[in-house]
Amino acid sequence: MVQTQADPYTNQFVLSGIVCKTPKYSQSPAGIAHCIFVLEHKSMQIEADLNRNSYVRIQVVASGDKFRNQLEHLYVGQGLQVRGFLNRHESRNGLSQLVLHAQHIERIN
Repeated sequence: MVQTQADPYTNQFVLSGIVCKTPKYSQSPAGIAHCIFVLEHKSMQIEADLNRNSYVRIQVVASGDKFRNQLEHLYVGQGLQVRGFLNRHESRNGLSQLVLHAQHIERIN
C-alpha cells in the first residue's frame, strides 16, 4: 500500500545515535543489498516538566543500492541520524521486535 497525503496514518521516525554493533551486510535472492546494524541513542528529555534519561537501542535495516556507498565503511562508534519507518519483525523463535527501516541516513561525526 502506498501512503498518500490523504492517509490519516503516519509512520515516520527519526533517531540519532551511534552504531553499537558491527554492521551485517547481505544480499537477498532478488539481488537487493541489505545492511543491518544497531543504533544506540542516549539523551535527556523533558516529560511532565521533569528531566528523564532516554536510552534506546534499535535494529536498523537499510535496503537498496542508494545506501551501498554510504554504508560501505560503517563502523561501531559511527554517529548517524536515521529517518525511516517502524515495522515489526518476527525472529525464527517467534519473538517480535520493532525495527527501523531506513529511508534516509546522515553521518553526524
